[in-house]
Amino acid sequence: MARRYSASQFRNKIRQAQQKQKQAIDKYNQAVRRYNQGVKNAVNKYNQEVRAHNSRVRANRQRIKNELARLSRQSSTTTTTRYVVYRTSVETLHSSYTRLENRAESQQFDPRYNRVLDLSERETANSLEVTNRILGDQTAGDTPSEELENATLLDGLRRISPDLDDRWNGAVFALNPRNPDAARHFCASAREIITQILEIKAPDADVFALLPTCDTTDRGNPTRRSKIKYFLHRKGMIEDSLEEFVENDMENIVQLFRVFNDGTHGSAGTFDFPQLNAIRKRVEDGIMFLTEIIG
Repeated sequence: MARRYSASQFRNKIRQAQQKQKQAIDKYNQAVRRYNQGVKNAVNKYNQEVRAHNSRVRANRQRIKNELARLSRQSSTTTTTRYVVYRTSVETLHSSYTRLENRAESQQFDPRYNRVLDLSERETANSLEVTNRILGDQTAGDTPSEELENATLLDGLRRISPDLDDRWNGAVFALNPRNPDAARHFCASAREIITQILEIKAPDADVFALLPTCDTTDRGNPTRRSKIKYFLHRKGMIEDSLEEFVENDMENIVQLFRVFNDGTHGSAGTFDFPQLNAIRKRVEDGIMFLTEIIG
């Protein structure tokens, strides 16, 4: 037998149904608002990152342009033959950067490459700046550059090996204008840090396992470039122009080290603070670039 409702009971049932419907609509609208806000936040974050990326690109490309102009003037006015090998490595790095940039624009690399491409521009600008500083141009580096926090570098080194951040602190401590061998001491320590990063993060056995036919040294170990290729393959960045750039970037830093390790006091003696700071920044950012490649 069907249940009978009084008029007041019926109206109460209607109100309950309407309330449930309102609650369901409110819940749906809240979910829609949360979703829309999430989309808006994601879009805003993306746009902020794009603006920051574009700002860094413009700044570093302007730095590259300015430092190239300075280096060109030095080429026409500097008669000394010092640093010929190092300057050649600087020119090689810039050429490989240009090829990488052209390749990225023509092939439209996916977003995984954005951070590495940002850093490649900074590496190139830093290389040109420190060269001009070493050659005595006091105006080098007058375009603002992105500063790296030392704590960020130390955190990356610490994750690789607790000993590496101590070595870096020691290297920076040695970089004092009152130390006549400051640059040489700093570069010797920094070179050991780079060597240890490659040894720890790219053991020979692992490199051979991933790249059985990789290039090797006279001793049969994977070359530095093979280890760089190993890192990039693990990140899914199989791109020859990027591999070439990273190799040339590391070689440029090594050549910078050799300027101070192989030179005499007359050619690699006391440097002023702007020169030492440019050397520090070049090496510091270079190590961070390497840790970014390692991922």
